Amino acid sequence: MRHFLDFEKPIAELEGKIEELRRTSDAGGIDVAEEVGRMRDKAQALLRTTYGKLTPWQKTLVARHPDRPKCLDYIAALIEEWTPLAGDRAFADDAAVIGGLGRFRGRAVAVLGTEKGSDTESRVIHNFGMARPEGYRKARRIIELASRFNLPILSFVDTAGAFPGIEAEARGQSEAIARSIEACLDAPVPFVATIIGEGGSGGAIALAAADRILMLEHSIYSVISPEGCASILWRDAAQAATAAEALKLTAEDLRRLNIVDAVVPEPMGGAHRDTAATLAAVGDKVWGLLEPLLALDGATLRARRREKFLEMGRNSVV
Repeated sequence: MRHFLDFEKPIAELEGKIEELRRTSDAGGIDVAEEVGRMRDKAQALLRTTYGKLTPWQKTLVARHPDRPKCLDYIAALIEEWTPLAGDRAFADDAAVIGGLGRFRGRAVAVLGTEKGSDTESRVIHNFGMARPEGYRKARRIIELASRFNLPILSFVDTAGAFPGIEAEARGQSEAIARSIEACLDAPVPFVATIIGEGGSGGAIALAAADRILMLEHSIYSVISPEGCASILWRDAAQAATAAEALKLTAEDLRRLNIVDAVVPEPMGGAHRDTAATLAAVGDKVWGLLEPLLALDGATLRARRREKFLEMGRNSVV
């Protein structure tokens, strides 16, 4: 069953009426094709109008949509000969961070990502995409493995942020994130990161300090969640919509600020309405950015990557 967000209620009502007419037609043999067509056109027009003027908060809700394609969906669609790697060789395996080796369009690559899960059981298994220290240590291990064997790195990021529990802090959460960012910046191989849903705080940048950063049209990327920002500034999480506007967290804002390198358009109504088209579009864009990087040597890649992130700091004032 399709999930509808609060601002999509008029669309949901129209699509519900269309489905009801179809059931009536099937049961009574009544020809309602003309009426269904007219209502379908109206629903599509309403969808275009609604998604043509989304606010930053509404984009945040779309980025969190439960049916949105997840990291494992991208891996299944884009990576051949997928071989997952587990564990940080120190404490445990963190299911929130996905990592392994495979082939992307015939090229051997290392792959990283954060996985939220697609139903209640898998969300619990993957801790809703919130990694613990061992997840970031696993990411660092795979980045170092890729560096050793000259494998390009692809990452698919979708996380609200690192797990905030006391046990994570006790096991060195901040150090693990910092070391993962360091490994990203130091890798002498091409690195393309894609924000596929939420890109939350250091938990996201730990897997996205890359040569090229993509965002899907309705994904978000921010130092803090709108709710967290609102709780700090106004002591009221209900001010999240105001915070989302101030944070400049949309793909459009971040492309304008040169924080990300490219934006991948989504099907009308969001990535969840046409998963196959979304996965194909991301694959094409990732390859288009990865291919030129393959010709560069490690020293050049590292120097350019360092300069890229230094430049973000110089231009950080909005």
